[in-house]
Amino acid sequence: MATIKPIFLLADSQLLFWRDEEGHLFFQRGLALLEEDEPGRALKAAYLGASNGDAPEFFDLFVAAMGELGIRDSMHVHASPTSEELAFFDQADLILLAGGDIDRGWQAFQANGLQQKLIERYYGGAMLIGLSAGAVQLGLKGWNEEDQTLFDTLRLVPFVVDAHDEPSWTRLHQIVPKAGEHARGFGIPSGGGAIYHPDYSVEPVRHPLVEVSVTEQGVRQALLFPGETQEIEEAEEYQRPRVVSQEEAISLAVGAIVPNGPDDDNVN
Repeated sequence: MATIKPIFLLADSQLLFWRDEEGHLFFQRGLALLEEDEPGRALKAAYLGASNGDAPEFFDLFVAAMGELGIRDSMHVHASPTSEELAFFDQADLILLAGGDIDRGWQAFQANGLQQKLIERYYGGAMLIGLSAGAVQLGLKGWNEEDQTLFDTLRLVPFVVDAHDEPSWTRLHQIVPKAGEHARGFGIPSGGGAIYHPDYSVEPVRHPLVEVSVTEQGVRQALLFPGETQEIEEAEEYQRPRVVSQEEAISLAVGAIVPNGPDDDNVN
């Protein structure tokens, strides 16, 4: 049975090719987790390029990165996906949400149905990687670059994400106070990343993360260094998305029609 995987949040594409001091590719960590589910199986990797207008050169970069890991079966799932692309996506072991325009990509995910499918694949054991705008979309809030309008995103990680806005992290300081009570944000500097683990902890990769939170004294900024992890407490108003079974959907629909069931004394 597939297990829920960590979510990888990247500021840019550097970590896709980064090796540690011993020469090991960083993403070999993720590869090992995927191979545990079904050892020896050829893995599939899907690339969602809606946020950058499906620019082919960025998909080529993704294919090269997957090749370094030994993954040979990759597909570009476009903003208007074909039936073949959707079928591939449903079987993908690794899914990368590309960088670009946050709002542009999010509108595409809503229009093509990938918003819900991403949640389903996450709970089905797929490994999700968000790069820049894609990392933002995996968090609590996205925004329109022109007017800074906020909107809810996938909410698979319970904090606001921003990338390469150092050193001021102005957007996080503006957005976190508007994101709800107890909300916090993490800024990922260029070349860095963060791993959100299934145990609700966040781990910096390569460079320190900037944490922005709201306290009684105002907005607070702190650093979380590589080698440290921090547990993320989910705010009371935060509800993790979940996949509803067909049986549960029918039950909910019946409950909406007959709130207290057929034995309710108020039913005429």
